[in-house]
Amino acid sequence: MSQDFGVYLVTDAGLSAGRSTPEIVEAAIDGGVDVVQLREKGTSARERYELGLELRETTRAAGVPLIVNDRIDIAAAIDADGVHLGDDDLPVSVARERLGGDAIVGRSVSTPAAAREAVAAGADYLGVGAVFGTTSKETTPEQSNVGLDRVRAVREAVDVPFVGIGGVTPENADSVVDAGADGVAVISAITGAEDPAAATRRLAGAVEGASADV
Repeated sequence: MSQDFGVYLVTDAGLSAGRSTPEIVEAAIDGGVDVVQLREKGTSARERYELGLELRETTRAAGVPLIVNDRIDIAAAIDADGVHLGDDDLPVSVARERLGGDAIVGRSVSTPAAAREAVAAGADYLGVGAVFGTTSKETTPEQSNVGLDRVRAVREAVDVPFVGIGGVTPENADSVVDAGADGVAVISAITGAEDPAAATRRLAGAVEGASADV
């Protein structure tokens, strides 16, 4: 697939320093974000749906894909570009059946074996991590701080695009891409930044610089 995954924003109002998710998304778009994922774990399905409708308008106008975390039904209801699934969610095959062949279907993985399994199931891209650890998601010891060697191993295992996620900042994003990732997925590095647009630009610069060296 031809989608650019350079800087991938995962939303979380609880980590946005009192600012709204639409504000953060608009700033990230100004900064050149490539993909936006609607996450918002602490909200109801109705709240996520209504927020998704608002973000759908913003991202569509900007030509930025909108992905919904976990919820295939919400992705379908707001006409999102796709869905991102984890171990506890419905299978990739179900997402493909419900959302259609043109939908972008992503899968979270932490090992080369899981990456191969997800690709075999039809995932378009992967989220690999937590690369440097994370406080925004509960993870098992096997899923936390997997490191750059694991990123390299996943790159050797699969050909589909993938982003490194977990503790990624503008200062270490280049190392994730150097290790084989196509881009980086972040939450607080953008949502918690004093200037989210500037933070997005810094991340994009780090990813582009590392990509040019590969």
